[in-house]
Amino acid sequence: MTPTVPSAASAEIAGQALAADAPFFIVMNAGSGRRQADATREVLERELGAAGRRFQLRVVDDPRRLASVARETAAAACAQDGVLVGAGGDGTLCTVAHAAYDAGCPFAVLPRGTFNYFSRDHGIPADLEQSTRLLLDARAYPVQAGFVNGRMFLVNASLGLYPRLLEDREIYKRQFGRSRLVALWSALLTMLKPHRHLRLHIEHDGSTTEIRSSTLFVGNNRLQMEQIGMPDEAQALEQGLLVAIAPRPVGRLMHLWLSLHGAAGRLSDSDHVVSFTFERITVTHPSKKRKSVKIATDGEIAKLRMPLEFRVSDQPLLLLKPEPTVAEANRS
Repeated sequence: MTPTVPSAASAEIAGQALAADAPFFIVMNAGSGRRQADATREVLERELGAAGRRFQLRVVDDPRRLASVARETAAAACAQDGVLVGAGGDGTLCTVAHAAYDAGCPFAVLPRGTFNYFSRDHGIPADLEQSTRLLLDARAYPVQAGFVNGRMFLVNASLGLYPRLLEDREIYKRQFGRSRLVALWSALLTMLKPHRHLRLHIEHDGSTTEIRSSTLFVGNNRLQMEQIGMPDEAQALEQGLLVAIAPRPVGRLMHLWLSLHGAAGRLSDSDHVVSFTFERITVTHPSKKRKSVKIATDGEIAKLRMPLEFRVSDQPLLLLKPEPTVAEANRS
């Protein structure tokens, strides 16, 4: 199925209705455990089965196969005028969303992660039963995605200290379990370690600027921007832009102080942070020896070759979500 993509303005008002019998093709990452996968299947059978809606659930045990399974399932969804559904955290959702975007079929979400920034930003309930029921009557609305060198991100992309923070967080999660408290504690410990400052050249609107920073963070999530205290930047996302944030070169204690400012929703008050909005930027390294760099996209880490091109998606992703007014009420 290749739906006609409506204009953003008209679709934001009415959304795109789906066929009443459109089947759901669900891809779930089993990284959180077989028990969660079994619980998800039980809810799907109860909620979708009672409504007489067809569905297929594919549970991926090997994370390395997630992208290929998502592409295969997206092709099946298109062939049967169905919807591709991602079940998992933001990283899983991004991988499945990319498959839906490339195939041209609608995308839906069953949040099963720790932070669930993408689903929360669009008013999709974290409760599995509620998000499953939403599939039955939600309309498809266009939402913005970001890309870095062809790799999609729905929430954020970054290089420098932030990918290292995510790698350390995964180590702590394997030891102490998946929770927000473990994630915050691991972040604190990582920021107290020694770290290098990057030298980056950023080409934007025909000019090149050099920055020195521990990390370059590119945001595409209004909720996340609002939570760290950058309301103007959050509003810019609604205007088809991405947000770049880079702390100035400061020591470890100041880094910790900036993080506390962000946690308190006051990052925009700091003079130690540079931020700007854009549709497209190119990031290079002054040293020709720097061939590749670690990039984190929605919590998943990969090595990409320099230069890095960050851009807004050419076409929107069609997402099943509540009507805009309901979505606003559901955000938390």
